[in-house]
Amino acid sequence: MTEQSDIRIALMPGDGIGVEVMDAAEMVLEVLRETYSLPLIWDRLDWPSTAWHKEYGEMMPANALRRVCVYDALLMGALGDPGPVSDPNRYKLSDSISLEPLLTFRKGLDLWACERPARLLPGAPRYLADPRAADVDMLVIRENSEGEYVNQGGRLNKGTPYEVATQLEVFTRRGTERLIRHAFLRAEQRMAQRDAARQFYCEEKGHAPAQVCLITKRNAQPTWGELYTEVFAEVASEFPHIGVAHQLVDAACMKFVQNPWEFDVVVASNLHGDILTDLAAVLSGGLGLAPSCNINPDSRELPALFEPTHGSAPDIAGQGKANPAAMLLTTSMMLEWLGFNEPAEVLRNAVARDLHAAGGQQRSCQAITAGVIERLNS
Repeated sequence: MTEQSDIRIALMPGDGIGVEVMDAAEMVLEVLRETYSLPLIWDRLDWPSTAWHKEYGEMMPANALRRVCVYDALLMGALGDPGPVSDPNRYKLSDSISLEPLLTFRKGLDLWACERPARLLPGAPRYLADPRAADVDMLVIRENSEGEYVNQGGRLNKGTPYEVATQLEVFTRRGTERLIRHAFLRAEQRMAQRDAARQFYCEEKGHAPAQVCLITKRNAQPTWGELYTEVFAEVASEFPHIGVAHQLVDAACMKFVQNPWEFDVVVASNLHGDILTDLAAVLSGGLGLAPSCNINPDSRELPALFEPTHGSAPDIAGQGKANPAAMLLTTSMMLEWLGFNEPAEVLRNAVARDLHAAGGQQRSCQAITAGVIERLNS
């Protein structure tokens, strides 16, 4: 029987390389559970996945949302075409079907904030020549529950020359205010955690030691852009010690490449955050090193969802080529969310040390996992 103090986790490998990187995460969790006597128990679920859809005609059971509510956290691998692409008989699904569980969990569990840190670790691929790119350390916070992804709209006279497609965006003051307030609170936390060297760097360069940058497209989409801008100003007035900035999304994409080291916390709508986080992932070494979480900062009643930002990578699925680092860093975020700060930091450092020791050498999923576990035990 489950003890009252047990923390329950659902492991959802999903498709493609999700299975391989979840194997790595489970091995690491077993080591940390034993080392730190963590009260963790987990179940490994066959859904959501394309395999489940192939057998049952849906990505997950109809009552999946109710069933996951017994867990404290959900750890997901990847969703999408299971591959490999060389197999002509593979069971293919459209993105609207294979990725639908993500939207179901995010909305059904009210996980309205998506956090994606972007920090360039020593030994990670660096795609910008400027030496200051080594100082990239930002947190992009994406609105997760409304905006451009509410899926309101339709197609009229479909398939005819007179077809009309509408896709509506929905923004609320409540959703906007809680998102922006969370961004300022996270900026405060990062300022408290940041080391003295980083603080000095910011002051020397004339930057605020903590800053929140708002992203909109206010010039072309003024209705919701002005709502975001007004609420941002209202919330910012409560945090006078936090620097502020406002970028249009196209300019932000340019500046992410020109001077990404100047960004701290970035807050954006659902669509803009989706785009910017993939760019931020490249700045921190690529999708193989990019963790993320979907959380409700105001409530722990329902489980949070943790997933690496990469996809199922059908071109390399089953070949042992997947990099589990993003999944392991995501696991670290999950442990921190659950209150296990020391194991979370130890895991994060183990991934960083293993990456640095590899010196850019290409290694298998199994080799990376073994290297991280070795450093957990050292």
